[in-house]
Amino acid sequence: MSGWMPYFIAVLLVLGGMLPVWAMVHAKDLRPHLMLAERYEGSDALEQFGVSEKYDGVRAFWDGVNLMTRSGRVISAPAWFLAQLPDEPLDGELWLGYGRFSEVSGLIRRHDSDSHPLWQEVIYQVFDMPEHEGLFAERYKAMVELLGANAASDVRPVQQYRLQDQQELDDLLEKTLSAGGEGLMLHRWDSHYIAGRSHHLQKVTLRDDAEAIVVGYQPGKGRLAGMMGALKVRLDDGRIFEIGTGFTDAERASPPQIGTRVRYTYRGLTREGFPRFASFDRIRPPE
Repeated sequence: MSGWMPYFIAVLLVLGGMLPVWAMVHAKDLRPHLMLAERYEGSDALEQFGVSEKYDGVRAFWDGVNLMTRSGRVISAPAWFLAQLPDEPLDGELWLGYGRFSEVSGLIRRHDSDSHPLWQEVIYQVFDMPEHEGLFAERYKAMVELLGANAASDVRPVQQYRLQDQQELDDLLEKTLSAGGEGLMLHRWDSHYIAGRSHHLQKVTLRDDAEAIVVGYQPGKGRLAGMMGALKVRLDDGRIFEIGTGFTDAERASPPQIGTRVRYTYRGLTREGFPRFASFDRIRPPE
């Protein structure tokens, strides 16, 4: 062995030992760069958009090797489920059905997730192909050709509709909500996939929604004595307000832990800029 080889090996061992530390420090850089929706305000020509259902599931990005949350945490899915996925990256939602968000959210948090029988019911509702260079109309066509339109498959392309006016949109929204759905999504046909918040992707719901971090509790009174009366939450801009409605008694008895990210719904903003009529919706999956 030449004289420099032991030193070279030693350097490799040191660098190898640093990899786990580097991975933790740069974990935020490993998040998938996903396209995020703005709220529909009714000012755009609807014929420019594909309209689809807004599925109430867990956002999941497939990079061709791993299935992960939008924060970059790898989802422990069964090998048989992953074997159905193509090499091309996909963007979609893991969905169990209407009103079952808490079940799919709990499933992906389990340590034994990959062996849990509930995966037999999970559907990966795919709505985009992030690394396809075409416009959305082209990406959608490629996605349908890639995944097929088999309603019995566990991996399905989300159906896109072409609507002409506000009345058609309102009718489809009412039909979707009546069936138990959460709302609709508008995806501009002539848009490229752009990471971050984009006007080319819009959500249509009856109420606004947002997320905040739990920082404390307000004790309950009267019937709620001994339970949580309201959550104190911190907005992204640092301001704190309280959410006092939308909880079951079980959730009040065992409220979300401090530091948990929760989603809430609301109807517009107050004069001071706080959410009006804020109501607890759910705990978000861990980042």
